[in-house]
Amino acid sequence: MAAIKAKTIDMTRGDPLRLILRFAIPLLLGNLFQQLYNMADGIIVGQFIGTDAFAAVGATGSVSFLIIGFILGCSSGFCIPVSQYFGAGDSSGMRRCTANILWIGIAVAGAVTALMMFTTRPLLTLMDTPENIFEDSFRYIYIIFAGIPACMFYNVQAGLMRAVGDSRSPLYFLIISCAINVILDLVFIAGLSIGVKGAALATIISQLISGILCFIWIIRKFPMLHPHGAEWKPDISLIRRLISIALPMGFQFSITAIGAVILQSAVNTLGSDIIASISAASKIQNIVFAPMETLGLTMATYCGQNLGAGRIDRIRLGVRRCVMASLILSVLCCLFVTFCSQWVALLYIKPEETEILANITYYLRVCGLFYIPLALIFVFRNSIQGMGFGVPAMAAGLFELAARAIVAICFVRTVGFTAAILANTTAWIAADVFLIPMYIYVIRKFTKNPPSQIQQS
Repeated sequence: MAAIKAKTIDMTRGDPLRLILRFAIPLLLGNLFQQLYNMADGIIVGQFIGTDAFAAVGATGSVSFLIIGFILGCSSGFCIPVSQYFGAGDSSGMRRCTANILWIGIAVAGAVTALMMFTTRPLLTLMDTPENIFEDSFRYIYIIFAGIPACMFYNVQAGLMRAVGDSRSPLYFLIISCAINVILDLVFIAGLSIGVKGAALATIISQLISGILCFIWIIRKFPMLHPHGAEWKPDISLIRRLISIALPMGFQFSITAIGAVILQSAVNTLGSDIIASISAASKIQNIVFAPMETLGLTMATYCGQNLGAGRIDRIRLGVRRCVMASLILSVLCCLFVTFCSQWVALLYIKPEETEILANITYYLRVCGLFYIPLALIFVFRNSIQGMGFGVPAMAAGLFELAARAIVAICFVRTVGFTAAILANTTAWIAADVFLIPMYIYVIRKFTKNPPSQIQQS
């Protein structure tokens, strides 16, 4: 590890909880910064273009999550073997991984981009996008999909830095990306008046610039990620391993998106007030459970590094410590939404909209009672993925999808708003029913057989 120039975190030695928290804090700041940026982006579109434009961009949310989520999941999955090689002290393995990630990334980004260029309009039609916002929706999401290579370029490099224990540099580049995005939003939308296309272009350009900056930073600071000579040659067995981890993680995002689309379709039958209530409550909740989500994301790197080092005992200890920290956080988050949700809701809804405000408060308080199973999802899913078991983690997404779809289809239209809330909480419990036994199985498997003797899948 002497060749490492950037400040990284080796999670294979030292107090697990201290290392986890040290790594997680920059991730949390980045997560919160991204959420705040999303709020600012929506405000710019709504204020400078209008309500229809805001609706047009919002109408692409589920299909965007379906495709871009797949790209984000793949980008994260590609980097898990890098963390395992880092933990094992195998610099050559890290370099070979980086080279093969490049080849696979080009293929995946190119294929998905080409597919979406031909299917975007039919998808929007299939989703019953309203006629008055259809063209703006198409213009926006078409540009976003055209920029998929830039999205993968940036996220893979950020993932590589996190894999070797550097969670600070990706935070800095995320802040730069978000700042550029807001500035370009103002230039394209308020200054040049090019409409929703400006918002999409701002997103793609900011990601491309940040990707270039990440590339330069890796060249300067991470020599162990620089392939050379024969290491650039495609390695079929390594490619298979990378794909076996990355594709399930990508599909996991897409499966979640499908569940969200099914639930949204049912919610749409309850009227605009309920739709607005759930939309605002979801935005608030995304910020509230960011600390729990961030602890979970940290476990992918922690488990990957310790698996590479053969430290199954540290994985057990780290997961236990993280579970305890997550349980404490989930209780604090529950208390926050119980006592503060009515005030936070005023960020989105005017005070005179008393019924919607009451709905938001009710939604958050009910969901808050189930934050413990939600926190466990984050910990166990990412721990399993960090140990290279992408398919079982994806299977948990299928449990989640099935539970959410059953409640949405069978109960939302008849029971109403409460059923829409319980569709999510039921999905969280269903995922845990699968994930917790699977984690126990994986740990026992590695305990009985050294990691080097197991074909990770």
